[in-house]
Amino acid sequence: MNARRRPHPARFQAFDLLPTLLAVVDAAGVVLFANAALEDAVGLSWRSIEGTPLGHYFSESATLRHALEGVQGNQFAALRYDGHLKRLGGELWPVHVIVAPTEAPGEIVVELLPLEQQARQEREERLAEQSRANKELFRNLAHEIKNPLGGIRGAAQLLEMEIEGRGLREYTQVIIREADRLQALVDRLLAPHRHPRVVSDMNIHEVCERVRALILAEFPKGLKVVRDYDTSIPEFRADREQLIQAVLNIAHNAAEALTERIAAGDAEITLRTRVLRQVTFGRQRYRLALELHVIDNGPGVPEAIKDRVFLPLVSGREGGSGLGLTLAQTFVQQHHGLIELESWPGRTDFRILMPLP
Repeated sequence: MNARRRPHPARFQAFDLLPTLLAVVDAAGVVLFANAALEDAVGLSWRSIEGTPLGHYFSESATLRHALEGVQGNQFAALRYDGHLKRLGGELWPVHVIVAPTEAPGEIVVELLPLEQQARQEREERLAEQSRANKELFRNLAHEIKNPLGGIRGAAQLLEMEIEGRGLREYTQVIIREADRLQALVDRLLAPHRHPRVVSDMNIHEVCERVRALILAEFPKGLKVVRDYDTSIPEFRADREQLIQAVLNIAHNAAEALTERIAAGDAEITLRTRVLRQVTFGRQRYRLALELHVIDNGPGVPEAIKDRVFLPLVSGREGGSGLGLTLAQTFVQQHHGLIELESWPGRTDFRILMPLP
């Protein structure tokens, strides 16, 4: 964030900490204060923005003027509408505009929420809610399933000791194996919430290289794993094993979705890393963030489950457990990050975002 030495009250300076775009204007719409997020969005410094009409930065300046007049005349406690912010170079950015008076006479706050960002925040809130629901579900599963499973398995073992026929013992073995399978499933669901994180300094490309080696060892023919790394990404503190497992789960799902292309010899997974600056996710603004893509050229995620792929036991593959992406999202969220998905036939892109120091 830019260093600021401005003759403004502390109440204005605090707006610099907000991830949303915000300006304080006078009754005529002249900018008294523009926060750091608005500077970044417009592509101009505060010295260039302050003292100019805020309407200059909108494609619909008349709409903003009418909104300011309505709020100033006490016609509305606050007014909302959708508009377009003009960025440096002439690009128009769709935003949701909120106009409201401050406690000081003649001052009006104009808050701008990029519509893309607003939609993203809603997606993030849904993911966070899913994560909380998953955690509660896992706890309930542990209580409701584990104890009966132990009793079923124990009863089958006792029954096996009492019977003599080999054919009947095969039935008890089925009971024992299925009880063990369900036990292992519950253990996998509970794994992220059981074990403490082991945090150390790490490089994300060590994670990518480990995942790449594991995938190529399992799929040695017909699949190419492309490296597209930004080597300037700094080290950061994280649980190495959790991140390896998260990226591996995504990459392994991708490889299994590429069965036909592997047979044809043109399957491809790309591991791409980038640094993002001044980015907002999880309702937090970060100076630096890691962006890690796992991209494949497969058939795409089925539309029927695209919005539910991070829920437990949801799988687009016959025989799949539906836990890989759930665990990946959980591990990344434990690092204050999140995973997003874009998918259509021929391209699926899982995008991991995590803050960097």
